[in-house]
Amino acid sequence: MHPSLRLLSLAAPALLLAACSTSAPIPSRAAPPVAQAAAELRQARRGTLPAETRAALYLDAAALASAHTAEPKAQAIYNAAAGELTALLRSADDGRLWSRPLTLTANSVTYRLRFQPGARDGVWSPDKFTAFTPAHKIRRRHLRRSVTETGHGGTLVGIQQKPGAGTGGRAPFQPKDGFVAPVTATLDFRGRDAVLTLSDPAERRTARVRGRTIPLAADFTAPVALHPARNELWQGLMGLMQVEKYLGKTGLYMLHPYDPDRIPVILVHGLLSTPQMWVNVINEVEADPRLRGRFQFWVFRYPTGNPVSYSALRCREELAKMQQLHPLPRGFIMVGHSMGGLVSRMQATDTGRALWDANLGPKAAVLDAKLRADDLAKRLLFFDANPQVRRIVFICVPHRGSELALGSIGAIGMRLITLPASLVTEITASLGDVLLTASGQKRVPNSITSLSPKNPTLIAMDRLPIRASHHSIIGDRGKGNTPRSSDGVVPYRSSHLASAQSELIVPGPHGSYDLPPTIAELTRILREHLRQAGR
Repeated sequence: MHPSLRLLSLAAPALLLAACSTSAPIPSRAAPPVAQAAAELRQARRGTLPAETRAALYLDAAALASAHTAEPKAQAIYNAAAGELTALLRSADDGRLWSRPLTLTANSVTYRLRFQPGARDGVWSPDKFTAFTPAHKIRRRHLRRSVTETGHGGTLVGIQQKPGAGTGGRAPFQPKDGFVAPVTATLDFRGRDAVLTLSDPAERRTARVRGRTIPLAADFTAPVALHPARNELWQGLMGLMQVEKYLGKTGLYMLHPYDPDRIPVILVHGLLSTPQMWVNVINEVEADPRLRGRFQFWVFRYPTGNPVSYSALRCREELAKMQQLHPLPRGFIMVGHSMGGLVSRMQATDTGRALWDANLGPKAAVLDAKLRADDLAKRLLFFDANPQVRRIVFICVPHRGSELALGSIGAIGMRLITLPASLVTEITASLGDVLLTASGQKRVPNSITSLSPKNPTLIAMDRLPIRASHHSIIGDRGKGNTPRSSDGVVPYRSSHLASAQSELIVPGPHGSYDLPPTIAELTRILREHLRQAGR
């Protein structure tokens, strides 16, 4: 061969590679796999490309990185590709690419993708959620810490928005922002065949990728933080004073899609507050691996200007709906702060005629005979304990009232609160002026009246047994002079229950519900509940 031709033949492969590298939009397969995966991920994030092309690029990035996830950069690429692919497929073209076998091609590489069906071992069904939000995009400034675990997979928040006949067209017990849950997306590869699995990291700690068992990444705080941090003080104040406006929001709400294997914990807020107060409590309980995946959190929301007995009635009605729709093989737990503890206590008490007689005095028997059993006045004061309430945790609860309700602050509060006209009319129609005469008030009693140490309902309730295991967490502003101590609003003598299975005094004010000692005691009680239930 002529020397020049021989030189050309030797140089041809190098020249060809050079030509390809300058014209191709991404590095060639001769590039290191992790660098190639990073380039594919960058391209997949280009929103101008068709969804199918982006999905194929995400798959290619994950496939290249999955064999090298011992390297932190490769693991980060794999996790990002798995999570972003999941969010893309669910949202693209109104879900056209979701939950069906797909053949996807980009840069002459073709993948066949299928979705792992749901299972009871911690695999979410693809159809469980209507949207996904990457966990890292969710702001969490209102939470004290982020509860996460390092590992493999894209961490997401699954959002389930179901249409239904509930409030605002939502499904029963669905919050405005939807049911939420932690999701970790992983991609397993066998050649060009890929399987997308959506794991519940509270139930599963590992997954299989390329024949290896790998630890799953997790973000348990993101679902809690997804619900926006509204101005709780303002919302609570309006719920106290503008009861009519907030009456329609009264209800029981699930934060997590219903799971019959998890014990519901129903959180009930107090006066001048909203369910938002519980976010740090939920987050801290989820941080305990012994409790994670064993409980599911619900909240009861109500405008706090209403009489406690009316809020308790609405809570009973919501719990009855819950028990009709969902099996509760292990019952449920209630946690109530301040006035919310009184609402909770009224779910576990048999009243007989005690409240009726205490509130209506000499006219009680006549009115009892006159009114039907379904009359509002009777439903407020006659009720039975719900046997599904297995345990109650009382936090800074005024079982015997608070002197503040008698002072100038209480007087101002009573004047500012406007009860719904429909409620006032119905109570007045049933009882006339008997209730006003018995209570010594010129208006139908409201929540402030309900918290007075002289309130006949509180006095009568104090004599009735609580038909569920119960515990007390009581605040002490730091003087350490129990039993003469107080949390600043409720004195110890009002919070103390001789019948409680345990009592803990925490150094803090009335708002001690999310202090570290309070949360530590709550987690201890929940662990005790699991032990006693044999779980």
